Amino acid sequence: MRIDVLGAVRALRDDGSPVDLGGPRHREVLARLVAAEGRMVTTDTLVDDLWTDPPARAVGALRTFVGALRRALEPDRPPRTPPRVLVTEGPGYALRLPREDVDVHRFQDALARARRDPGAVGELAAALAAWRGPAYADVAGSAWARRERARLEEWRLEALELRARVLLDSGEGADLVAELGAHVAEHPWREPAWGLLARALHRAGRQADALATLRRARAMLADRLGLDPGAELRRLETEILSGAAPPGGVVWSGPGVALGPRTTVDLARTLALAGGDALVRSRRERLAAVRAAQRTGDLRLTARVIGAYDVPALWSRADDPEQSRAVVEAAERTLTGLGPDGPADLRARLLATIAVESRSADLSGAEPERALRAARQALALARDLADPALLVFALNGVFLQTFAHCGLAAERDAVGAEILDLATRHDLPNFAVLGRLVRLQSASALGDLDAAAEHAEAAERLAATTEAPLVPVLTGWLRARITAARSTEPGGPSAATAAQQYRTAEDALRTAGMPGLHRGLFPLALLGLRLLHDRPAPTDPRLDWGPYRPWAQPLVLLAQDRPAQARTALAAAPEPSLDHLQEAMWCLSARAAVRLGERAIAARAVAALRDARTEHAGAGSGLLTLGPVARYLVEAEALATAG
Repeated sequence: MRIDVLGAVRALRDDGSPVDLGGPRHREVLARLVAAEGRMVTTDTLVDDLWTDPPARAVGALRTFVGALRRALEPDRPPRTPPRVLVTEGPGYALRLPREDVDVHRFQDALARARRDPGAVGELAAALAAWRGPAYADVAGSAWARRERARLEEWRLEALELRARVLLDSGEGADLVAELGAHVAEHPWREPAWGLLARALHRAGRQADALATLRRARAMLADRLGLDPGAELRRLETEILSGAAPPGGVVWSGPGVALGPRTTVDLARTLALAGGDALVRSRRERLAAVRAAQRTGDLRLTARVIGAYDVPALWSRADDPEQSRAVVEAAERTLTGLGPDGPADLRARLLATIAVESRSADLSGAEPERALRAARQALALARDLADPALLVFALNGVFLQTFAHCGLAAERDAVGAEILDLATRHDLPNFAVLGRLVRLQSASALGDLDAAAEHAEAAERLAATTEAPLVPVLTGWLRARITAARSTEPGGPSAATAAQQYRTAEDALRTAGMPGLHRGLFPLALLGLRLLHDRPAPTDPRLDWGPYRPWAQPLVLLAQDRPAQARTALAAAPEPSLDHLQEAMWCLSARAAVRLGERAIAARAVAALRDARTEHAGAGSGLLTLGPVARYLVEAEALATAG
C-alpha cells in the first residue's frame, strides 16, 4: 500500500493499481490523517475540518467514511479483526503506515537528511520528482489543507534551492540554468534563488549573464520592495566582477564551507538573524565553518571564525545543545592555544562565545562557575578595549549567566539597559533589539506590564528596519501574557480571550526555528492561566509538556484525582534548570507540595523563591505568567513552618 498526497490524493496497491477511495469526503478524511503524521486526530477535530457548519449527524457520517476507507485500504482483513492501517485511538483515529509508504513523509525525511548531509541530495532530487502538483490538490476548499499546502510549498521551494546549492558547491550545476531561470521567474521574491541562478550562469562561463541576473535582482528588490540586496548577492557580484573562480569548493574542504570558513560564518550570522528555517541552516553552516578553520591549524583564524558569530541570544536554553557543546569545546581549545598573551580582542570574543553557548542547562549545569567566569573575563577585556560591538556581545554573555538563582530580574534589567544604551549610541541595531527584549522580560518579571508593552512596541519598530522576524513572534507572546494577567482584574478580558491569544502566539512560534523555546511552552501557558483563575491543570493527553513535564505532572495528576501518583511524581521532580522559567517550576512544585502536604518540598521551594518574592512566576520569559511568586510563597511558607 502506498498513499500519495503531493498532487491529488490517491492510494496505490503494491502492483501500482489504484485503490478506489470513494468520494471527496473519504479522500479528505484520509488526507487529514496523512497530515497528522501518525498522530491521533480526534473526532471533533475531523468534524470541524470537514465541515464549516457540521450537520447534526456529522459524527455518524464520519464513521461511515472511516468504515469505507478501512474496507478500501484493507480489503482482505477478516471480519472482526482490528484494522492495522486506519486505527481507532482514544477519541479519534490515526493512520498507521511506514513513512516510506507516504510520498509527503518521504519528501520531508529526504529534506531533513539533505539539510544535515549534502551527500543526501540525490535522495532529495527523487523526492522532488514525486510531486505531481500542489499538495492535497483535490481538497481545495478546506482551511486545514490550505495551511498544509502553504507549508509544504515553502519546503518544496527550499528543497529545490538546497539541491541547487549543494550541486553548485560541489563544482557541478552548470546545467541548472534553465531550471533556476524558471524558478526565479515564478518566485521573483526569493532572493537566494537569484544568487543560485547567477552562480549557475557563472559556472557555465556566462559571466555577463550572471552579472545581468544580479542587477535584475537588485532592480526588482529596489523598485518593488525598496530593499537593497543582501550580503550574499553583494558578495557574489563582487567576486564575479573581480574575475574570481566560480564559488564551489575550490579552496576549503568540508561540507558547507565552499566560500571559506570566515565568509561562511558571516553568511551563517546573516541567516541566523532571519529566523525560521534559515536559523536552523545557520547553525549547521556555523559549525562547519568552525571545523574548517580548525583544520587549517591557524589559531587566530579559528578564533576569528568562532567569535564572528555574535548573534544576539535571548533565551536561556540552547536550541541545539550538541552544537553548542562543540562550539564551547572549540572555543576553549583555541583559547588555551592562544594563551594568556594572545590578542585581547580574540580572547574576549572566545570568552563571550563560551558564556553565550553555555546557556543551556546541560552545558552550564555541571560547571556554572566556568561559564560565569568566562562572562566576567570577557566583559573586563571588552571594557578595557573600548570596542562597543565587542562590549555588547560580552554583555550578552553576562545576561545569559544571570540565572544562577531566582529573583535576578532587576540585575538582568540593568544589563539590558546597558546593552540598549551602547547599541543605540553606536548604531548596533540587532543588539538594540536584544536590549529591548531583555528589558521587556525584566519588566514582565517585575509585573510592570505598561513598561513591558512599551519595550515590545519599541522592539517591533526596530525589527521593522532590521528585518528581525522573530521579534513579533516574541512580542505576540508578551501580549498574550499581559491579557492573561489582566483576565483576573474586574472588567478585564476573559480567560478564553487570553487562551486564544496564547494559541495564536503558539502558531507563530511553531515555524520560528526556535525548538529550544517552542517545545512545551503552550501547555505551560495554559497551566499558568488556569492557576491564575484557581482552576485545575489541563489534562488533555495531547499536550506536549516538553522539558516542563516533571514539574507540571504532579498538578496534572492532581487534576485527574490521582494523589498517590502525584506524590510520586513530585518526589521525582528534579531541581529546576537555571533558566528563564526556574521561578515558574519552583512555584509549580510549591503548589503541588501544599496540595499534598509535602512539607520538605515546600521548604525547598521557599528557600529557592525567597529572593523572587516581588516577581511574577514565569514572567521573566516575557512569554507567560503563573501570577505573583508571593502567592505561591505564602502558602508554601505556611506549610513549611506549620507546627
